[in-house]
Amino acid sequence: MSKKILVLCTGNSCRSQIAEGYLRHFAKEKAEIYSAGVETHGVNPKVIATMKEDGIDISNHTSNNIEEYKNIDFDFVITVCDNAKERCPFFPSKAAKFHHNFPDPAKAIGTEEDIMKEFRYVREQIKNYCFKFVKENL
Repeated sequence: MSKKILVLCTGNSCRSQIAEGYLRHFAKEKAEIYSAGVETHGVNPKVIATMKEDGIDISNHTSNNIEEYKNIDFDFVITVCDNAKERCPFFPSKAAKFHHNFPDPAKAIGTEEDIMKEFRYVREQIKNYCFKFVKENL
């Protein structure tokens, strides 16, 4: 029986999208992965590009609002930014809650290369977190 995992962030555009991509990759058929935001900002094109560099295609991902999933009984809810954790609506579910605050790569400033470096840095942090999460929880 596969587990249902929800990854939450503020805008469902960067961190939660990266996490959704890696959780799908590492969990394979052991879990159904969803991601959402307390708002929706669209999937950041730099995130799609950064994930593609690591061989993961998330170009078909959508930016979803938490409200869309309120009838799903999740096994795990992972918040990937402090803002989402604070603003996360109460889920009347048995879901085990996990939290890790990753830096927001969309806030990176500087040259295009500096910005992409930050996206890659955050991607690697989230990749490691997802690998460990799947190993320990699924």
